[in-house]
Amino acid sequence: MEASCSLRSSKFISTPIRPLHHPLSIASTISISVIRDPNFGSSLRLVRRKNRLSIRVSSSDTLVAGSREVVSKKEEDLGDLKSWMHKNGLPPCKVILKEKPSHNEKHRPIHYVAASEDLQAGDAAFSVPNSLVVTLERVLGNETIAELLTTNKLSELACLALYLMYEKKQGKKSFWLPYIRELDRQRGRGQLAVESPLLWSETELAYLTGSPTKAEILERAEGIKREYNELDTVWFMAGSLFQQYPYDIPTEAFTFEIFKQAFVAVQSCVVHLQASLPLEPDIEIFELVVKGSRLHSVTKVSLARRFALVPLGPPLLAYSSKCKAMLAAVDDAVQLVVDRPYKAGESIVVWCGPQPNSKLLINYGFVDEDNPYDRLVVEAALNTEDPQYQDKRMVAQRNGKLSVQVHAGREKEAISDMLPYLRLGYVSDTSEMQSVISSLGPICPVSPCMEQAVLDQLADYFKARLAGYPTTLSEDEAMLTDSNLHPKKRVATQLVRMEKKMLNACLQVTADMIKLLPDVTVSPCPAPYAPLLN
Repeated sequence: MEASCSLRSSKFISTPIRPLHHPLSIASTISISVIRDPNFGSSLRLVRRKNRLSIRVSSSDTLVAGSREVVSKKEEDLGDLKSWMHKNGLPPCKVILKEKPSHNEKHRPIHYVAASEDLQAGDAAFSVPNSLVVTLERVLGNETIAELLTTNKLSELACLALYLMYEKKQGKKSFWLPYIRELDRQRGRGQLAVESPLLWSETELAYLTGSPTKAEILERAEGIKREYNELDTVWFMAGSLFQQYPYDIPTEAFTFEIFKQAFVAVQSCVVHLQASLPLEPDIEIFELVVKGSRLHSVTKVSLARRFALVPLGPPLLAYSSKCKAMLAAVDDAVQLVVDRPYKAGESIVVWCGPQPNSKLLINYGFVDEDNPYDRLVVEAALNTEDPQYQDKRMVAQRNGKLSVQVHAGREKEAISDMLPYLRLGYVSDTSEMQSVISSLGPICPVSPCMEQAVLDQLADYFKARLAGYPTTLSEDEAMLTDSNLHPKKRVATQLVRMEKKMLNACLQVTADMIKLLPDVTVSPCPAPYAPLLN
């Protein structure tokens, strides 16, 4: 027995829910209609229907198509994305759509944006009018509702994904069908690699064993699941939006797996707009903090327009960590001004923000081996059983260095920053602790035995992290020379190899510091309350 719930204003609608794991099913339904009336409140009606045959094609509900893509002649006749955009207000531009083979032979080639003519730095490649940009303001029709939803439990990505999922159900009636088809074609992939690991199988996630990124992926997936459970909030709070959709409420119309696929597809192409294009990328504007699956960004653009889906934007544009070009809100359009010269036919790139490779993999399915923002996090936690824990905690909070970001190529700097706070955990004498409290920084008395203990702990920590990977750095490098290596395994191996390089560099810095100790024969100080590294 299955139930469906349809919410409409003064109108009864009964829609059977079809099991989404099978394309053909016979469903016995109880249809529940909630009728809103400003004078009489809400009422319920239950109607039992006899068994009836319902047929559903599963790929019609998600922005990521099925395992084998089939394109009809009618779809081809509709023309490409750029033609549709020109018909609907896109002014003449200096880009074209080209294609390259997919990693999977079952899938069609993917499109990418290339220069249609030679370009110079400072040229405007294209300017997409706001009428062709999907934002929360367009989706919800009310900026107040947008702010309410996105500051409560739902992220911008969830709202945008839900909107496009319902639009796809409209089929040819949807204005956005050509854009949705393009997202289907891209299958949530960036231009440089594969699908986000949020869509990988358990076997494929095992490629990331030993990497903290694996835990991040599982945490992000849990965040998406929590948002799925809150989707019906949009339906009830923005009822006017859904009056045009004769379908069930979100959690009955779409399974979690379908929503997750749509979410990842939107995640791969969402643009974080700012008011104008600066000469240099603004790090503060693009600093992303993930809470569950919410993305936070500080910009001058209103919340309702800050997160946008821009046809001709990503994933049709390639991302680069060193590029300075960004999509920006300019008057009534979203514009791209290139930061370098291009020859006609060359793929155009934009900046992806100061994101480490772990975030690039999760968000866009690629890693950048020249990423200047790549980093690992090393955290030290004071021992709560230490009798002087509160004093040490006060000093640590005052100076804020118990969490250190280790940037590629700057490992020595990171270790040097962290040492004073590790020493803090080894202080046991009360008078020494009072001296530390009265100082401007975490200046701890340093003895040879304390320094030996601190450096030994650091060395053991880096060795343990490296031992957590099933392969060595040299094995990874040998694996990457295999031209037949599976694309997902290749990008995962690239990520863990770069993590291991940073960890090995940290270990080498620590070993060099140990060699500089005045007397390496000194035994490390006993440390009953040593800080915990993770």
